[in-house]
Amino acid sequence: MANESVIVAEDQATRIITLRRPIKKNAITQEMYREMSRAIDTAQNNPDIRCMIITGGSGVFTAGDDIDDFVKADTSRPETLTNGAKFLYSLALNVKPIIAAVDGVAIGIGTAMLFHCDYVLASTAATFSAPYINLGLVPVGAASLLMPRTMGYQRAFAMLVMGRTFTAAQAEAAGFVNAVVSSGHTETEARKVAREICRLPAEAVAISRKLLRVSPEEMTRRIDQEAHLFGERLKSDQAIAAFEAFAKRKRR
Repeated sequence: MANESVIVAEDQATRIITLRRPIKKNAITQEMYREMSRAIDTAQNNPDIRCMIITGGSGVFTAGDDIDDFVKADTSRPETLTNGAKFLYSLALNVKPIIAAVDGVAIGIGTAMLFHCDYVLASTAATFSAPYINLGLVPVGAASLLMPRTMGYQRAFAMLVMGRTFTAAQAEAAGFVNAVVSSGHTETEARKVAREICRLPAEAVAISRKLLRVSPEEMTRRIDQEAHLFGERLKSDQAIAAFEAFAKRKRR
């Protein structure tokens, strides 16, 4: 399966979802959200797929939402946001192990999605940030639930409220990156981890994973709560000014 910006391939029992929009640093459009959701959803009842990998290829993971695509959407209508919301629901309801291979920047949803993954590999060039605060906005993707649970309140505050960027070493110390590898090697290492997981008893993996994770119901409730608050913040003077400034830069 493929479209021009999301490539979905199979490697034995592993589905590999690759963001491929390098000229835009893999910024995610509504269509890309749909493709990623489809790739995750169609793996759920497929016994031949034991594991998934999400990668941006070498040099970049994703710069987050495509702001131009976002600005074009009518944000006063909730249905315009359903592609991103559906992707977040796909992550929250997913029952298969997901490995993330991060080589380069992971911004906004690019960082938030990692907390839905089960194993995260980062290159020495990787950086992580969720700078919603700089636009007068609030976290999305159940980040406000999952980040403090994974990395502790203080680190989550630094990232989500203060807008700080974490290096790969800081992310590993914070507990949301499992291992740091050389740039250009994250996908190779992710495939090794996937093979390791695929050799384990599938049913025992599924049950153990379910025991370890926050319940899907709790995650989707927080996703909905954040989305409501995010929508309200889009109407704030700070957010309006930020998007108007972006639009002016685009016209120049």
